[in-house]
Amino acid sequence: MIGVMALGTCDGAIPAEGWRTVREEPVELTLVRQAVRGDRAAFARLVDLYQRAVFGLCCRLVQDREEARDAAQETFVRAYAALATYDAANPFGPWLLRIARNHCIDLVRRRLPPARRLELDAPVGGGREDGSELPDAAVRPADEQLVEAQQASAVGAAVAALPHNYREVIHLFHVEHMSYKEIAATLEVPIGTVMTWLHRARARLRERMAEEEREP
Repeated sequence: MIGVMALGTCDGAIPAEGWRTVREEPVELTLVRQAVRGDRAAFARLVDLYQRAVFGLCCRLVQDREEARDAAQETFVRAYAALATYDAANPFGPWLLRIARNHCIDLVRRRLPPARRLELDAPVGGGREDGSELPDAAVRPADEQLVEAQQASAVGAAVAALPHNYREVIHLFHVEHMSYKEIAATLEVPIGTVMTWLHRARARLRERMAEEEREP
C-alpha cells in the first residue's frame, strides 16, 4: 500500500509546493497512464506530487491530524482503484481532491447525530457566474490579509470555526492556490458559488479578527 509520508500537522498552512507547476506539467498524464497499466512506481510518483495537497484538505475537513493522515491514505487507495475512470481531458488535481473531499465528508457525517448531518450539504446556487454580487473594493485585498495571517494561531482558530464549505474554499484558494474553475471542479459547484463562499468566508474572518482586536 502506498504510504503518505512526512506530513505536517493540521495547524496553520500546509505549503502548496508548486501546485500550479505540478498541475500544468504533462508528466501527470503520463504517470496516470503508466499507473493504469499497473506501474506502481508511477502511482507512487503521483502520491509524492499530491500528498501535501490531499493531506492539507483532509486536515481542514476532519480537524484531526491522525484522522487526516488516514483519510489521505484512503484517498490514494481509492484513487488508484478508480484511475481507469479518470478523464484525461480534466485536470488531475481537482479529480483527486474531489475523492479526498467526498471521503472526508463521509467521515465527518458519521460523527454527527442525524439532525445535524444536513449541515454538510451546503446549497450550490448561492452565487452568480459573473461574480457581480462580490463588490469589496473598500477593503484591503483579503488575499494579502489571509496569506499574512495564516501563520497566526488566532486566524487558524477563526478558519477552523468557519462552516465546512467556507474552510474548503479558503484552503483550496489561499493554501493550494487553485483557480475558481479548479475549486468548482473539486467541490462540484458552480464558479459563482465558489466566489460567493470565498467572499463570505473572508468577510467572516475579517469580522472575527476585528473582534479579536477590540478585546482587551
